[in-house]
Parts: sequence; C-alpha cells; structure tokens
Amino acid sequence: MAQTNPAPKYFLIERAIIERIERREYRENEPIPSERELMESFGVSRITVRRAIDELVHDGHLYKVQGKGTFVKGEEYDQSLLSITSCTQDVINHGMTPRREVISAEVMEATGTPCSALELGRGEEVFRLERIYYADDTPINHTVTYLPYRLFFGIDLCDFSQESLYEVLRKEYHAKLLNATRTVEAALARGKTADYLHVRPGIPLLYFTCVTQGEVRGKRQPIEYFNCWYRSDKFKFYINQVSG
Repeated sequence: MAQTNPAPKYFLIERAIIERIERREYRENEPIPSERELMESFGVSRITVRRAIDELVHDGHLYKVQGKGTFVKGEEYDQSLLSITSCTQDVINHGMTPRREVISAEVMEATGTPCSALELGRGEEVFRLERIYYADDTPINHTVTYLPYRLFFGIDLCDFSQESLYEVLRKEYHAKLLNATRTVEAALARGKTADYLHVRPGIPLLYFTCVTQGEVRGKRQPIEYFNCWYRSDKFKFYINQVSG
C-alpha cells in the first residue's frame, strides 16, 4: 500500500490555531501568542511558525499590527454609502466604544481643493480638523475635515476629542445636513497615515473625499469637505439598491 505524505508542519500549526479561534481560546481582535511561544508550544522552527502565520493572514484569519503583534481578525464593520452619519455614530451602531484623537485643530486660510470645494473666496478662512477614530481602541480611520469658518465662528474652541462634529454643527450652529457627494478609491497606506492606523506602509486602504451640502441660516451651501482613509481590513461599505 502506498504511503501518504504527512501534512507539512506549518499546515498543522494553521489548523491548530484555527481550532483555537473557533473554540474562542484566541478571541477576536486579541493577540495570539508570540512567535517564540508558538515555537516552544509546537516544537518547530521560527521559519515554520512564520509560514503558518503568513498563510493565516493571507486567508483572512489573522492580521498584523506593526510593532504590536499578530491578532485574530474580527468581523468587519459596515457602513452605508448612502447615509450621512458621523463615524462616532457608526461605531456606536456596531455596539463598540468610540474614541477620537485630535491631531490638530486650527483656523487657516483656505487654499486649493478645500477652497474650491467649499466655494470660498480668496482670503477666506477654514477650520481644519485632523483626527483619528477608534473603535474599542482599534484605529479605523484618519480624517482631515475643512469647514467654512465664517459659518461656524468659534468652533475651534470645541474639544473634538470629546464631542462629535456633526452633533456640534446641529446643536450649536443649527446646521442641517442635506446631502453629500463622496468619491471612493483604493489607496496605499503611507507616512503618518500608516502610523496613525497602525498598519504597514503599502497596505491597501479605502480613501474617501466628500463634500457635504447643508443649510445654515436658511441658506443651502457646501459646509464640509473632508479626506478620509479607512482601514480596509476593518471597514466595508455597502449600497442598498432597490428596483425602480
């Protein structure tokens, strides 16, 4: 009788890790043991452990965070492309705890794309707000927002690490959000964005630009322009289509 070839050692490690994930010994978005611990546990070389981990990352069971380790991949968060909701509310809707980290918040002269997108004149000012959004302490997006300062004078005094931007616009400035025009494309994580999102440079991200139309003091006008980079391993977007 012909002998069957034994399964490669890295494959046996893969199966063992998957079984532990299924038994919830390794939980979603929590780290698995280190390479050294796995080497000692299975009695194999570092090369074998790395092969197993790389295969599991490729197949979507695990993900790596630079400088942090390897984690069990959880369910992706989804968001409708047709709704105008804050990232804070999206995180809450998914039963997670939101957190915002403000990188910068400043009033500056409007130039380039923000100036034209917001239909501002030469010399007008914008409020520029740069933040990182977290869901249960996992960074999920890096957003840079521009608002016409003449419409929202004094907004730079708000603490947007604690407050939702859209809630401030509604409650403090009585702004109505009417509709938004978004573009989305693939982009590679680079520079500070990769650092902020805890991903390796070159990892694919979802890149959005958006102009939001609103009504302020009875006048309809563009009130927000933003650029946003989402982690593609943590967020997916959908469009709900209906027949005509």
